[in-house]
Amino acid sequence: MTQPTVLLVEDEPAQREVLRYNLEAEGFAVIVARDGEEALERIAEGLPDLILLDWMLPHVSGIEVCRRLRLRPETRSIPVIMLSARSEDVDKVRGLETGADDYVIKPYSVAELMARLRAHLRRVRPAAAGMVLEWQDLRLDSETHRVSRSGAEIKLGPTEFRLLSAFLERPGRVFSREALLDRVWGRDIYVDSRTVDVHIGRLRKALMSAGGNDPLRTVRGTGYSLG
Repeated sequence: MTQPTVLLVEDEPAQREVLRYNLEAEGFAVIVARDGEEALERIAEGLPDLILLDWMLPHVSGIEVCRRLRLRPETRSIPVIMLSARSEDVDKVRGLETGADDYVIKPYSVAELMARLRAHLRRVRPAAAGMVLEWQDLRLDSETHRVSRSGAEIKLGPTEFRLLSAFLERPGRVFSREALLDRVWGRDIYVDSRTVDVHIGRLRKALMSAGGNDPLRTVRGTGYSLG
């Protein structure tokens, strides 16, 4: 399973380094942005799994970054935790109404922030949080690394296991080859997109070895989906 990616948007250096250290200690891959403009650039380069977003940022505010993310279909569902020294109820309401999923007031407990972050991550990447994923007759236990179909155990290689995890987290979603490369292989590793097709073929063969129809759908010119 590739590490879940957190985009950390914080302009205060000391606070940024504390958060980066704690996020990496929790097993997250961390992308850093120092202002709102840089945050939008990082998101355009590759979608993170979750965003920690400071309200008061140079150039483009956190509120404006959040507003723009919620207008775009590809970023609309990324969890955003807003960090702010603004403690009035009216500010919290504004942050949440702009589209933030959570609002954390500074100063905050880092342990509590990490717990909130993991809770939001369980919603968008349950396999990364060690949960059991099920769809129709397929079952994947990300903690024990076991996969079964109609009760029969299926042996998968590490890459095929990560591919199936991605599909089971979002049944029906069409993943482009590029999206699968980011999710399964990671952003820092160069892999030819045709490699995705090879591993999809292996996954298909393994899933059909227990009988039943092919659960994977090829969407011509776009990519692949489960169901």
